Order: sequence, then C-alpha cells, then structure tokens
Amino acid sequence: MMKTLTLAILFLIIVSGSNLSAQETRHSDKHNYAERYGNTLNLGLGVGGYSGYYGYVGHSLPVFNINYEFGVAKNFTLAPFATIYSYHDNYYRETVIPIGGKGTYYFDQALGASSDWDFYLAGSLGFAMVSTTWDNGYYRDNNYHSVNPLFLDLHLGAEYHLSRKVGLFLDLSTGVSTIGLAFH
Repeated sequence: MMKTLTLAILFLIIVSGSNLSAQETRHSDKHNYAERYGNTLNLGLGVGGYSGYYGYVGHSLPVFNINYEFGVAKNFTLAPFATIYSYHDNYYRETVIPIGGKGTYYFDQALGASSDWDFYLAGSLGFAMVSTTWDNGYYRDNNYHSVNPLFLDLHLGAEYHLSRKVGLFLDLSTGVSTIGLAFH
C-alpha cells in the first residue's frame, strides 16, 4: 500500500508541474454546473484501524469520519476533522477519536477530468484521544499498550458528483480507507 501511495504521489507531483487553477469555473456536460472546491461536508464510513499507529489491532468496528472543507487557495482546501472508531481483542477495548486538520490538493485540471470528478491528495495532522477499557479479571501490564497521541495520515482519493449538491467519494489512506457522501 505504501509503495503504491508513493508512486501515486510522485506521479501527481510530476503532473502538477503545469499551471493549475482549479478554482476557475469549469462546466460539466452532464450536470452543467460550475465547480468550486470547499464549502463541503464529507461523511465517511470505513473498516479497520490505524495499524501503523498501534502496536496491535484486534477486531475493529466501523470507522466514522466527518470533515468540513474550506477553500483557501486555488486547488487547495483545509478541513477540520474528527474520526471515531473502536477495536478490541481478548483483553481490552479501545476507543480512539483523532481530531485535527486535513489539507487537500485537487488534481482535476492536471488530469483533464470533467467536473463530474474530483481527484486529490491530502494529509491529516492532529492528535488522538484514546480510552482503553480492560476486561474484568485481566492482569494488565501498563507498558503492554501505549499510544502516541500524535496523529498523521496521508490520503489519495476521488469523488464522483451525483448531482450539483451531492457526491460519492472514496478516500484511501495510510490509516483507514473510507467511502462516503459529500454535501456541497
């Protein structure tokens, strides 16, 4: 996964060497609306856990992610985000809530994509609040499971606009991949 993500990043950096301006208005033949980045609520669901973030990941329950993008520059948005997920093994259950900011760069124009599609590369930085509950009767070693509160995640994603107001996205990341709805 990391090798594929690295190759995708290199490709996008090479392609992005041209003069880009995704904030400029483009019209879709299918939907016939102007595309602008930002002012978007993204709600995503995923499965898994941040296995690189923890020493061990047991059975993870669905992951929920929410963020709201603000357009800050051509092709670039910033979004405060919150994610919540829980996982467990035979001895404990852990609930993790990463909170932070996500910076997203859009490559639609460089890829020649219609305004029906958005393609992006992003990075998330924040901190994680963690709550661990140990099973009754289990003698725990406090050094067995320690969590670094720094949260860092890289994303590669795409969104298909179902209409002017709603899109369907897939966000692949170094942590949890999510699929969800975007409300513009």
